[in-house]
Amino acid sequence: YDGSSDLHVGITDSRGMVYNYDEEGVHRAHSGWEQCICIPLVQPHMVELLQQWDNLLEEFSEGEAWLPHRYDEQEHNCYTFALAFINHVLSRQGKQPLSKGEFTERFVIPQSRRASRYLTLQRELAHRDCYIVPLPE
Repeated sequence: YDGSSDLHVGITDSRGMVYNYDEEGVHRAHSGWEQCICIPLVQPHMVELLQQWDNLLEEFSEGEAWLPHRYDEQEHNCYTFALAFINHVLSRQGKQPLSKGEFTERFVIPQSRRASRYLTLQRELAHRDCYIVPLPE
């Protein structure tokens, strides 16, 4: 990724199926997301939510809001889909919804920065004669 194009966003179920939304509606895919940045949203200790996650995601993705004709590149897109699902889950937990800016600041930017640093290091190492030695245990 060179930073010059838009990113596509999806939400995974517990089996790695990625639910994503575009001008053709909601898609479910097991492949095509190999080069993605994962942003963990559910902590391992949230057992009850983990058990409900798949059903919530499937039910949410079938809503009328995500029909193809409602897609708008700027206002009703894949990011809107992901954030709306997150806010749907938060509301079921009695929590306040996240704004687009708040979600971006708290979750997306930190993971993006981490990935950017990794990619920068990887590119530098690829252009130099380096040998990486594992640390002794």
